[in-house]
Order: sequence, then structure tokens, then C-alpha cells
Amino acid sequence: MDIRFDSAGASFGARVAVEPLTLSLTENRLGVIGLNGSGKTTFARMINGLMKPTTGKVIVNGRDTRDEKTALADVGFIFQSPQNQIILPVVKDDIAFGLKGRGFTKAEIERKVELVLARFNARELASRRAHELSGGELQIAALCSVLATGPDILILDEPTNQLDLRNRALVQTTIDGLEENVVVITHDLELISGFERVLLFHEGRLAADAPATDAIARYRELAV
Repeated sequence: MDIRFDSAGASFGARVAVEPLTLSLTENRLGVIGLNGSGKTTFARMINGLMKPTTGKVIVNGRDTRDEKTALADVGFIFQSPQNQIILPVVKDDIAFGLKGRGFTKAEIERKVELVLARFNARELASRRAHELSGGELQIAALCSVLATGPDILILDEPTNQLDLRNRALVQTTIDGLEENVVVITHDLELISGFERVLLFHEGRLAADAPATDAIARYRELAV
């Protein structure tokens, strides 16, 4: 992972969502924490161009996210409510949808769908409908759809939000086993407790940049 913020910040009109940052991110696992409205999701969206910096620039794997042609190329994003990004009702069709228009033949698309489902031991989801899936299964289906396109970096926004213990365990095990570089935005502190680097945002500024133990300790101080 090679992400560089060069005096990059984001504002919505007069409101500063993220104060300008200069930092380099190269870790395989990066946690992002903070209270609601602290700027953490805006920060993450700046990484793949969903939010353009209003000051400075963000460079991801050598590409400027302000460039519409390259902004989304290397970064996959799983939203807080994955059902909102599953476009087609049947899981295998949704995975295939993301591969269309990329120059693959029908046979190649079918093979890639099969491979990504097999990777997550999720072949049984192939013909299931999204509205029939549990929270954990929805996360896996969304992961398959995004990772089938081959991103180098994966951003997950609150991946364990509103999941029961069984589905949370499924999601955590899946995240731990990912080969891709991962950025996790979360209130679930246990989920990122082993990460080598965690960024803590507070009121739009970076309040801590440290190993998980130190960043979480600082977060607890700010929260109370």
C-alpha cells in the first residue's frame, strides 16, 4: 500500500471535515477510529476519490485521486450498509456485473466469479438473493463483488456494524485472512486491536497516529 496525503484536506462549504494532512501510509493493515462526525469516513473516501480533497492532493500507488480516470482503479470500498451496493438481486450476477465492460469474455467472467466465491468458501451464496442473506453473508457477498475486480487496497466502513456475534466472527476471520491491503473504519475496537497503525480522528483533525494500543487509549480519553 502506498498512500500519500500532501496537505490534503476536505471541506463542505464553510465546514471543515478533515483538516489538511501530510502523511504517508504504507502498512498492510490500517485502522481508522473516532467519534461520529470526526472525519474518519471523509478521510477514507479521499483515498479512492469518492471525496476529492478541497486542499492539497492524495496520491494512491502513484495516482492522483483528483484524476477521474484513475481515482477508483486500485481501491475497493465496502460501505457501512453493504446491501446498498449490491445492485443485482442474485449474488453471482452482482459479482459478474462489476466485471462487465472490462474486456473479459463471458467464460472469463464466469471463471472469475467462481474463483472469488471459492476463495471465501461462499459457493453456496452464488444463487442466493441478497435480501435472503444474513449480515455476515451480505458482507461476504459485497467483498466478493469488490475483490473480483482486483483492487490492491480495500476500505471497509464499519464492517461489523449491527452484526451478532456469529456474523461478527465471520467478518473478522475474513478480514484477517485477506491478502489485500486493508483500511478499516470502525467503532469496534477489538477488530483493529492487532493493527500496527491506527489513525484517530477527532473534530476533523488527526488526534493520534500510533500502534493500536496507544491510539485506542487516546480514543478512550477523548470519548469520556
